Amino acid sequence: MQRKPLGDTPCPIARAVARIGEGWSVLILQEAFYGVTRFDDFQKNLGIAPNMLTRRLHFLVAERLLERRRYCDHPPRSEYVLIQRGHEFRPVLLAMLTWGNKHFAPEGETVLLVDRRTGAIVNPVLVDAANGHRITEADHLMAAGPAASERMHRRLALSAGGSAQAPIQTAPAEGES
Repeated sequence: MQRKPLGDTPCPIARAVARIGEGWSVLILQEAFYGVTRFDDFQKNLGIAPNMLTRRLHFLVAERLLERRRYCDHPPRSEYVLIQRGHEFRPVLLAMLTWGNKHFAPEGETVLLVDRRTGAIVNPVLVDAANGHRITEADHLMAAGPAASERMHRRLALSAGGSAQAPIQTAPAEGES
């Protein structure tokens, strides 16, 4: 049986994984959040082979997470800067940072998130933007959205343990009350 590309599946997580690619892409995005924009700096900081870095940068540009901008004409040089889709990856990166520090840092935390003004350590959590409540496994579940297939409906019903779930409440369309 031939494998279907992840980006072609109706699962938003699979589609996101397909857009990020593999580990090097995540690390390149991390460096971009640190302010790195130039090829040589990505290569030096990550210890990545030039051919692999070239492929990953082209991939991230094609997926519209980074934009390539010329900063020198002679010799031609470009930099790679985060654009909107790339900036929107930051919460995912922060979740990975927190999870990695918790589970895979026996030597202790090597990178921390801190408040720019106070220097206080920040521990990011996932919250509902509507009410500010923390999203927990006990109180929340994934439900089929309006574009979900019957298969997705069945999978999500199984993940809910066949339990009754509250009807999905959607926000009224703009202009409606």
